[in-house]
Formats: sequence, structure tokens, C-alpha cells
Amino acid sequence: MSLLNSMIFTISANTGGWELFVNSLLPMITGAIQYTIPLTLITFVLGILLALLIAMMRISNSKVLHVPAVVYVSAIRGTPLLVQLFIIFYGLPTIGLTIDPFPSAIIAFTLNVGAYASEIIRAAILSIPKGQWEAAQTIGMSRSTALRRIILPQAVRVSVPPLSNSFISLVKDTSLASLILVAELFRKAQEIAARTYDFLLLYVEAAIIYWVICFILSLVQTIIEKRLDRYVAK
Repeated sequence: MSLLNSMIFTISANTGGWELFVNSLLPMITGAIQYTIPLTLITFVLGILLALLIAMMRISNSKVLHVPAVVYVSAIRGTPLLVQLFIIFYGLPTIGLTIDPFPSAIIAFTLNVGAYASEIIRAAILSIPKGQWEAAQTIGMSRSTALRRIILPQAVRVSVPPLSNSFISLVKDTSLASLILVAELFRKAQEIAARTYDFLLLYVEAAIIYWVICFILSLVQTIIEKRLDRYVAK
């Protein structure tokens, strides 16, 4: 028997919690399906779109675009995600702007993903040799056309691995949404634990579910990276 199974079995034997472990599985998975996964997908898509915009502003020669982007990235990266969540959900109502828990989580996670992913995208774009830009200009392409047709397709391949890691990290970060009452996976574990007082068993169960989700995503990441591999074996 594996160490993990032994640990769960020991916990169950001491607390009589094996039945609880099984019965709590469905509510946790339901929380993951209804909130954790949708929150991850929505915020990642919106965050990538925001990140692309911010990255373009960062590499722009215009200070009107460059400076606000730098300030935004610095502010988001320099403050904890939990604080950002609390500002949006608990802070904004003090000035008359009340936002429901799930939209608050979407806003906070989108802003956070946008800041971090923008640096990944910016670095990927800057990693493309300047000769690519010059070649595009030589054949009469504008800067925007060269970016869209030549630079970005190459930058995508460079940015996929770190962006994939960000996506997997986002799955785990969504557990913070439980603190603003979003009924996601970890919130379900907290609610059940508050009734049964089997905190260790239920939190270990939640950790296992997160691990399974991230493990599956890691396998998908590996497949995508192989398909986008820039080097073809000879």
C-alpha cells in the first residue's frame, strides 16, 4: 500500500472518517466543476488578452502607453493576490461599488494574470531576433503586420511553457477565492470540515483533488509543448 493510501487509511481509522472521505468527494468535485475550473478558464483567457495589450504597451515607444503599463505591472506584481481580492470584494463596497463574489474573483485573478503573463509575452516578443523585424520592413510590411504575421507566431512557441505553468498555478490560486465566499473546491472542504471537525482528512482530500487536476494539466502541457517544439529531431 502506498504511503498516501496508508496516511488516508490511518486518518480514517482514527476519526472514523473513511465514509466522510467518500461522501465529501462529490461536493468537492462539484465545487471544482462549477467554480474552480470555470474561474480558472475565464480568468486565464481574459488575463491573456489583457497581457497581450499590456505587453504591446510595454514595448511601445510612446510614454503615454509605456508608463501606465509599467505602473500597472509593478502594482499588481508588488502586492499579494489576497490583498487584491480583498480590495475588490471588501474594499470597493465602502465607496458604494458592490460586486458579487464570483465576478470579484474574476476581476482580481484577471488583473493578476494579466500582469504576470504580460511579462512572459513581452520577453517572448523581445527574444525574437531584430533581423526578423528588419526583414519584414524590407519586404514592405508595416510594424503591426510584421508583429501579427511574423513575430507573434514565433513568440507563441517561446511563451507556451511559462504560460502553461501560469495556468497550472492559477488552478491552485483559485483556492483563495474561498476567502471571499466563492463556493469552489476548497470552500466546500472548509464548509464540510466546519461541520465535522475532520480538518486534516478533508484538507488532504482537497489537496489530492488539486493534485489530480494539476497532474492532468501537466500531461496536456507536455503534449502541447511537443507539438510546438521549435526543433525537429533529425
